[in-house]
Amino acid sequence: MSTLDLAAIGNCAIASLIDRNARHVWFCFPRLDADPVFSALLGGESPTQGFMDVVVRDAVETSQRYLVNTAVLETVITDRHGGKVRILDFAPRFERYGRRFRPPTIIRRLEPMAKRTRLTVRIRPLFNYGADKPTISVGSNHVRFSGTNATLRVTSDMATSYILEEAEFALDRSINLFIGTDESIPENPDTLAQSFLTNTITDWRAWVRGLSIPFEWQEEVIRSAITLKLCSCEDTGAIVAALTTSIPEAPNSARNWDYRFCWLRDAFFTVGALNRLGATQTMERFIRFVIDAVLRDDDISIAPLYPVSPAVSSDERIAPALVGYQGMGPVRIGNAAVSQIQNDVYGSLILTAAQMFWDERLALSDNVSLYHQLRNMGRLAARYAVTPDAGPWEYRGRVVINTYSAAMCWAALHRLALIAERVGETAEAAEWEAASRKLRSEILARATTPDGWLSGVLDNAVADATCLLLPEIGLLPASDPRVAKTLEITAQRLMRDGFIMRYNEADDFGHPETAFLVCTFWYVDALALAGRREEAREIFTNVLSIRNAAGLLSEDIAPQARTLWGNFPQAYSHVGLIHSAARLSRGWEESLWRAS
Repeated sequence: MSTLDLAAIGNCAIASLIDRNARHVWFCFPRLDADPVFSALLGGESPTQGFMDVVVRDAVETSQRYLVNTAVLETVITDRHGGKVRILDFAPRFERYGRRFRPPTIIRRLEPMAKRTRLTVRIRPLFNYGADKPTISVGSNHVRFSGTNATLRVTSDMATSYILEEAEFALDRSINLFIGTDESIPENPDTLAQSFLTNTITDWRAWVRGLSIPFEWQEEVIRSAITLKLCSCEDTGAIVAALTTSIPEAPNSARNWDYRFCWLRDAFFTVGALNRLGATQTMERFIRFVIDAVLRDDDISIAPLYPVSPAVSSDERIAPALVGYQGMGPVRIGNAAVSQIQNDVYGSLILTAAQMFWDERLALSDNVSLYHQLRNMGRLAARYAVTPDAGPWEYRGRVVINTYSAAMCWAALHRLALIAERVGETAEAAEWEAASRKLRSEILARATTPDGWLSGVLDNAVADATCLLLPEIGLLPASDPRVAKTLEITAQRLMRDGFIMRYNEADDFGHPETAFLVCTFWYVDALALAGRREEAREIFTNVLSIRNAAGLLSEDIAPQARTLWGNFPQAYSHVGLIHSAARLSRGWEESLWRAS
């Protein structure tokens, strides 16, 4: 039974997942997509290595929460004698010496709250995806855990022998652990930890204060915004799809994928969410990453996904030392989808880049040159729009002509017409417009079924949740009768206990068992666009109710059991939440007027 009752901390350089008992179970070091030195999440049912935790003697109760509007996690553990320890976990993040300070370091601070608790600190990292135990060496105030390619240093003001021997001791003062790079910390650990904590709290709250959020569902949107931020790598601007690899989409399904990459498909919607939030700097870095990753060295080939750094391999392989989430392997590193043909990538790139031409905050210096680069993408979109591909669901065993892929190619041509007009290329704008009109007519003719709904595959009647996005990208208006019919068929064929499946056809692994969460947000948005707001609000509220205790969402939900599955936390799920909340919320003025 999946729980995924985890919280995420991070600083846009690294991130760590922590369970309800304050155990760090997933920490990729020294970057979001690197080797997990804490890998217990994928170590089976009861892993004995690959984690960091605190064992409180006679513990009877645990409570956990984020400090308001931050990514700082507080866990309070109470023992049966009334003793309490407060555990604060965070990754430092703030301005320091005139620049952004975000070291690949997590800090754990233990504070006695009531009486003295007796506890044990256990730190058991592994390297090479669980295959290698570290070589351990000791300094005066630190312990070094070394693997073949990295060293994790733990600096602390507690006795190093307690760490090495995992000895129980009485907590009678605050102690601090700095877990990160092999660098000395000359300052007093307690003073430094308190300073870093204060500055990090201030920095997160200042960032949240600058967000534009809807009147309703503020807490949910803020937590989603922070989570989306935690999935970003500020060094390059990339936003990974999730912080994990190989948490299965459904139990024992082998649908285990590595999501620590940046998908072009998600880019347009992620930019939309960031723009709604007013997270301008994150949005600009992400747009520039997408453009730079794809449009470099005049290479016009586009992959569906990109690593956070160009030096990282996307080749897929198996990590044999890790048995998988709850023993449900395999654990995959890399993603073979990188070599697939997915024709929607042309539209994804151009729709993402289009923001640069209209958003005056982004100050594009040479819009004509960027248009000329995008023009090559448009030509490819026109060429491949109605050719078979692996599609948005990345089928590994078949190719068909997917409606969504064709529609995104149309969107590429349509937006290029607008961009060409914007940069003064009037003749080319007319050519793009004519090509887009012709392609739109063909897509709608071949996607519309005899019963009047839109199919996910051209020339074949297939219910597919991506058809809910066709009004969103502008292929046809939400008032079109075909949209109403598509909403109806979606509810009939894809709805399971209030959640929308991706499709109901068998794929490479059989029939899907879980619902892809963002599809339900797409359905909510489509209902809202069609004027069915109360119905949309009811379904949206139901989705909010399955967030875990920390307010986070994974990729998938088992509809009947209401358990989370899939990689975690899923950026796209939180993007969907932000979009739907912004679309459904009453306005500030309207709401405040009603309240008065």
